[in-house]
Amino acid sequence: MADVLNLETESKPLNTEMETPVLESAAEAESSSLESTHNPVAAEAETAETETVDAHTVATALANVESQSAATPAVESAPAPVAEAAPAPVAAAEPDHDHDFDAGDDFSAQLEAFEREQAAEAAAVEAYGDSIVSGTVIKITDKHAVIDVGLKSEGLLPIEQVVDHNGEPKFKPGDTIEVVIEREEPEGGYLVNFDKAQRLRVWDVIEKAANEKTPVIGTVVSRVKGGLTVDIGLKAFLPGSQLEIRPVRNLDGYLGQQIEVRVIKLNKKRGNVVVSRKEILEEEQNAKRSTTLEHLEEGAVLTGTVKNLTDYGAFVDLGGIDGLLHITDMSWGRLTHPRDLVNVGDEIQVKVLKFDKDKQRVSLGFKQLTPDPWLDAVERYPVGAHVHGRVLSVTDYGAFVELEQGIEGLVHVSEMTWSKRMKHPSKLVKPGDEVETVVLSVNPSDRRISLGMKQLQENPWENLSDRYPSGQIVEGRVRNLTDFGAFIEIEDGIDGLVHVSNLSWTKRVKHPSEVLKKGEKVKAVVLGVEPENRRLSLGIKQLQPDVWETFFAQHRVGDVVHGKVLRTAQFGAFVEIAEGVEGLCHVSEAVDAHGQPIHLEQGQEHEFKIIKMNVDEKKVGLSIRAVGEEASRAEVEHYKAPSSHSSQSSSTTTLGDLVNWSKNRR
Repeated sequence: MADVLNLETESKPLNTEMETPVLESAAEAESSSLESTHNPVAAEAETAETETVDAHTVATALANVESQSAATPAVESAPAPVAEAAPAPVAAAEPDHDHDFDAGDDFSAQLEAFEREQAAEAAAVEAYGDSIVSGTVIKITDKHAVIDVGLKSEGLLPIEQVVDHNGEPKFKPGDTIEVVIEREEPEGGYLVNFDKAQRLRVWDVIEKAANEKTPVIGTVVSRVKGGLTVDIGLKAFLPGSQLEIRPVRNLDGYLGQQIEVRVIKLNKKRGNVVVSRKEILEEEQNAKRSTTLEHLEEGAVLTGTVKNLTDYGAFVDLGGIDGLLHITDMSWGRLTHPRDLVNVGDEIQVKVLKFDKDKQRVSLGFKQLTPDPWLDAVERYPVGAHVHGRVLSVTDYGAFVELEQGIEGLVHVSEMTWSKRMKHPSKLVKPGDEVETVVLSVNPSDRRISLGMKQLQENPWENLSDRYPSGQIVEGRVRNLTDFGAFIEIEDGIDGLVHVSNLSWTKRVKHPSEVLKKGEKVKAVVLGVEPENRRLSLGIKQLQPDVWETFFAQHRVGDVVHGKVLRTAQFGAFVEIAEGVEGLCHVSEAVDAHGQPIHLEQGQEHEFKIIKMNVDEKKVGLSIRAVGEEASRAEVEHYKAPSSHSSQSSSTTTLGDLVNWSKNRR
């Protein structure tokens, strides 16, 4: 027993200073106690050999001794646990019936010896303090596990410290366990504590780890104000600032994890322990950084671990030093977010693009590990080739199609369909659609490929001239009205333009809405087809005879026509000389026979002489003055003609005669 106690005492270095005085005083007390009890015991033994005592009297005395010893308080100066075991009670000696002795004296001696023995054992128990004692499991009852701890009575270990979470015993008879002796129970035996012994053992381990700065493994069990609680055999506090090298916002993510920590502060008296994980990580990072810097240079290919993701890229741990892998250097293709390519914890190979030794900043690339797909794009995607792709995005001006990773082409809205009625590309395609396209052009320097979809369909403009020759009458619906004309759809994807000048022969149309309405069905005449420019010219007035052609066929310059003034201007008046036909009488031609200007007003009617005709421009020039001059010539010719009332010859006619004759005629 002394050897066991000495071993347990040595296993607790922190308590050495406090326990040494107690053990020394206990040893002295035990020594004096043994000296004081040696002779009486011997005397009692000798008396037992020479005197004869009634057996019934001895048994009665022993029973009284035991009942009194249960209530006897522990002696202050108890013997140290390192002393030899107390001698067996004298009551155990067999009485010698051959000798007679005084029963009263024998009982007093036995009682005195028993009390001394009980006091010595109580002092020994008290001297144990928080020392750890090894014991052997004897048996397990409903309330206790009975443990042999080397004392006169067995140790009683509460059953709740013996069973596991399923209620099954963790030990069996014969197992050796470590306990702490707490006190002697009134009903007999010693109360021992298994959990306390475990805690004391843990304290020894933790204290050693703190002194030697060795890491310990713990489990994060809960979150508390300012940090986390870590179970390292007992509850320790891990401040949030000591969890990672960089600040951590979400501490809940560490719950349940096993982590390696270092004890940085402990107070055994209060039971407080503070640990740090940051110190270990910093040491590991510094060691890794030194190794990494030896191989870190621009152009080097390294293996790293994705540490964090942002909208603009990923941070990669190269081993003690972090590098930024920008999203533009992740893939030759388009990425909306770095998580589309990598995740936190992924181990990837990267290429060092730039390294600033002073600031220790590293720029990394991932796509640079593979060839640029645009280098041979012209050979792999020749113009006119049919290629298959996936729609990545749709915009107002077209759709982007991924042909392969890193190669995207644009299908412009004008290249999606031959029809002009499509309002938005989303009416034809949507992201994720698999489409067939035709390569229209490739520009590797600008990293652009133009694609087309309508080229896979028959071009309705190619044989339009055959289907709609000039002069053919067609029917369609007015699709749109503009300032310069009206668009009429004669079939899907084919629109013809009726210019404003081709709406009427007779009316001056300022806007197509004066003649047509959007959505109505109309007939028109094909005037011309330009397939290469995708143009179809139509006319509506051509459905009626051309009044100008009729007029020009029936009239010549010099003809006198009757006309009505339609409108006036500073330079003259526009005169209707036939239905749908207008002529212009300039102010210089609006004079009477005497050369006086004639003021023309809207609605007036006069005789006009055609003095000019332009068939191509459909213009007619008119004159009032020319009508007067023509009348004067007629009068002269009439005067020259022979008559019955005049006998004079024309050779003797004078100018005065003609003037007089003209005045008299009028």
